[in-house]
Amino acid sequence: MSADNAAVPAAKGRGFRRRLIGRVISDKMDKTVVVEVTRFKMHTMYKKYIRVRKKYKAHDETNEYKSGDRVEIVEHRPLSKEKRWRVAKLLDRRAQE
Repeated sequence: MSADNAAVPAAKGRGFRRRLIGRVISDKMDKTVVVEVTRFKMHTMYKKYIRVRKKYKAHDETNEYKSGDRVEIVEHRPLSKEKRWRVAKLLDRRAQE
């Protein structure tokens, strides 16, 4: 029975992790950024697409992401009371003045 378990790759047990793309709106906390994700959702009665925005707190270990950056966040184990995401990669840097 243990031989069957050894054949399963370790990465397969991790499961599916959601990935979202959003914009950093706050970087004032230490090792944490607030990312705003904008989605378009169809209104149930009027059948019109409306913009829905939601804020997620994501882990940023090196404090490298700044306000205005476009980033990809990925689901993670709970890191604090409200933080369940981490920043996976930078997609677009904010234009400097």
